Amino acid sequence: MALGFTVFSLRLIDLQVARAEFYKVLAVEKHSTQQTIYARRGPVTDINGVPLASNEPVKTVVIDASVVRSPDALAEVLARHLELPLDQVRERLARQKPGVDGKMGPSPYIVIKKEVPEQVAEALREEISKKNLRGLVFEQDSVRVYPNGSMLCHVVGFVSRMGGGLKGVEGVERSMDDYLKGHDGVRFTERDRTGKEMPAFRHLERPPRDGNTVKLTVDMVLQDIVESEMDAAVKQFRPKMATCILMRPATGEILAMVNRPHYNLNQREGVPDDARKNRAIMDMIEPGSTFKVVTTAGALDSKLVRPETSIFCEHGHFSYGGTVLHDSHHGYGDLTVNDVIVKSSNIGVAKLGIMLGDQRLYEYIRRFGFGDRTGVQLPGEIRGIIHPPHSWSKISITHIPMGHEVGATPMQIVSALCTVANRGKLITPQIISSITSATGETIASYPPVEVRQVVPPEVADALVNALREVVSKKGTAALAHVPGFSVAGKTGTAQKTSPNGGYEHGRYVVSFAGFLPAEKPELCALVLMDDPVPGSTPNYGGYIAAPVFSKIAQRAVRYLNLPPNPDLIKLSGTLAQNEDGRRR
Repeated sequence: MALGFTVFSLRLIDLQVARAEFYKVLAVEKHSTQQTIYARRGPVTDINGVPLASNEPVKTVVIDASVVRSPDALAEVLARHLELPLDQVRERLARQKPGVDGKMGPSPYIVIKKEVPEQVAEALREEISKKNLRGLVFEQDSVRVYPNGSMLCHVVGFVSRMGGGLKGVEGVERSMDDYLKGHDGVRFTERDRTGKEMPAFRHLERPPRDGNTVKLTVDMVLQDIVESEMDAAVKQFRPKMATCILMRPATGEILAMVNRPHYNLNQREGVPDDARKNRAIMDMIEPGSTFKVVTTAGALDSKLVRPETSIFCEHGHFSYGGTVLHDSHHGYGDLTVNDVIVKSSNIGVAKLGIMLGDQRLYEYIRRFGFGDRTGVQLPGEIRGIIHPPHSWSKISITHIPMGHEVGATPMQIVSALCTVANRGKLITPQIISSITSATGETIASYPPVEVRQVVPPEVADALVNALREVVSKKGTAALAHVPGFSVAGKTGTAQKTSPNGGYEHGRYVVSFAGFLPAEKPELCALVLMDDPVPGSTPNYGGYIAAPVFSKIAQRAVRYLNLPPNPDLIKLSGTLAQNEDGRRR
């Protein structure tokens, strides 16, 4: 009996403890306020730690209407410091006054203004304290700022405020949002009738975990070089759009990316969608003659030709499939495969395409990555358009080899040239270098990713030899020359397609894609301009885009301290002396 009574007593005690815990939780729910403690968004930096996106501390001014005793005096101070209409502040405070039943409105907490600068909040706090006004609460917050304004805008992107937190909308801010946003915390607070916080429920607080740091592969010194040279080119030629991508071929690292038009990340109000578009990965253009590298690579790899194989180029007029194909620059007779690239012969490369045949040409195009996203860690990348052979017309086999009837992004074009520079290995382009936690722990790193060996090294080497001659007096891109360095590259001059079908006369997308030093490439770049106004300059990639490449490359090699080739410096000096002698 005594034992049974003891067990009953223990159960009664357990029940009382459980009931006490229940009422404690109920008290929390009824009398405490749950607040979200927003995590600080992680910063974005360049490869050297230069801030590209960071947080500026601000305050959110909140009123706890349940403890306000002098609403008119409080409204006057708030309106003056926060530069708000007095009537508006009074009206908001009046909405929360107790009703006839003594109850408050839906919530006693009123957000008066967000994103208040720290110095404004401090001045407001001082006056409220002096006048002994109750009810003012400051919540810590931050705003996203972009120290470089418009520089690298299409890569960095921006955020918008959603539900009190920040969410990435474009660029790296969007693609790396899960890493940058962190994890919000929560706090339970209870105040007594005087407005003083009671610490009874502090044990339920969960602190926030701040976002990670995202470091890009971009070097802002190189970015500045590319931006300034592209600005000068845009000012001179007034294209509809322009793009430049600077990469390291062996690793796929993107060192700079520029699009025009552009916009200031801190002043986005009224910016047209056209200016916000990252054209490097979202624009689809016919690549033109830069695409001839793909066709030639396929013909060499298939052992249909050798670099010295002679191709009859029909003296500039080639009848095929009921149409006549022309060469843009000159009419040629016999050209070696090497010189088909050097002279950029449409007819020569069309004949290489015919040798390959529809299916084999299509397979090499896909192997170089066209028709697929490159995988760069940026949102919105498109695949481009590569039609399957069963949908080709009779003349497609002569047009596709020279970069017509193909939709490619600038990113795909420069990636294909990097493949040649990298001895036939296709590498995934990288824009993210690493991700580290707020405590410095490495969360993720991004080593080079080899997609596949597109063509054997010896085929790539043969192409490099041809592309080196393109950047000579013999080729179409002599103006891409960089003193002291061997440059390899290819020009592109693609007639613009008409919305009504066919092509528009006198309107072109001009480009130059090149790399240096040709024997061991450290830099690869594409310069592309859509519909430039050439003025007295011939409207070809070799005259408009190639000189811009040269200026960018000359400044980049100096910054990176790449050593020039002493033999090429001597050769440049000898050529300059001979040229000077001829002028005299």
